[in-house]
Amino acid sequence: MAMLPNQLPKLAQDPAGRSLGLDLPPGTLVDATGDGRPHEPLLWHANGPAEPGSWEGLLPARMSAGLHPLLLSMDGALPATRDLDPRAMSYPGDHEADEVLADLWGDEEESDEDDADLTAPFGRTWPGLAPAREFEADPDVRAAEVAASVVEAGWFKDPRAALVPARRSADVPAAIGWTGPCNHENDVARLCSVLRSWEERFGVRVVAIAFDVLVLSVAAPPASVDEAEAVAAEHFAFCPDNVTQGSGSLRAYAESLVGAPAWSFWWD
Repeated sequence: MAMLPNQLPKLAQDPAGRSLGLDLPPGTLVDATGDGRPHEPLLWHANGPAEPGSWEGLLPARMSAGLHPLLLSMDGALPATRDLDPRAMSYPGDHEADEVLADLWGDEEESDEDDADLTAPFGRTWPGLAPAREFEADPDVRAAEVAASVVEAGWFKDPRAALVPARRSADVPAAIGWTGPCNHENDVARLCSVLRSWEERFGVRVVAIAFDVLVLSVAAPPASVDEAEAVAAEHFAFCPDNVTQGSGSLRAYAESLVGAPAWSFWWD
């Protein structure tokens, strides 16, 4: 597994991160998990509540220190040590998005074989990955806008700005050992391989995480229902609860994706 140096330990002696070119507010290093203490901190989070510009304000840390900005919900769940288990995760680069989604699609189709309309028009056969789209916005600019909306609209209770050491934004859930989707997929690195693919095809960024919720920004959302149906198939495999406990059908769900600057996922 290719790893980058974790710069978080420097914050123990330099809380503001000035040696890394940062000016951080008072914060906390998280260095405990449900499986004990890793040899290095998993993440840093601010002690005070996030403001609309907090995510954007931390973006320079990615270039200077390999630390990716994130919003964390602190509503009694994260970063609870029992919900972080990085040792249980593999490496996102060891998986292929198309193979992961095909596997998950097959699992869901078997469990919902009596509901033929659920995944129409695709049925039981995995349709493959949706084509890439041209970005309509800079991915980081779109991410900052979505992060501001998460705070302003109160999507999360008690959101905090955080920093996570990872190779890329898509790897953040695996890097902290997030277990939110455990009822669907125990190894979140497999889902991160899909996030990597979405980064490349749709300009996605991981913006916010709660106990069982993931929010992504999208720089290249589908522009029509036809385009959105192919993306919706990927979402169904990635997080079936969005459809089975939400819109009720893939076709209806696809309509909500047209032009949407953010994608959110919730696992029951």
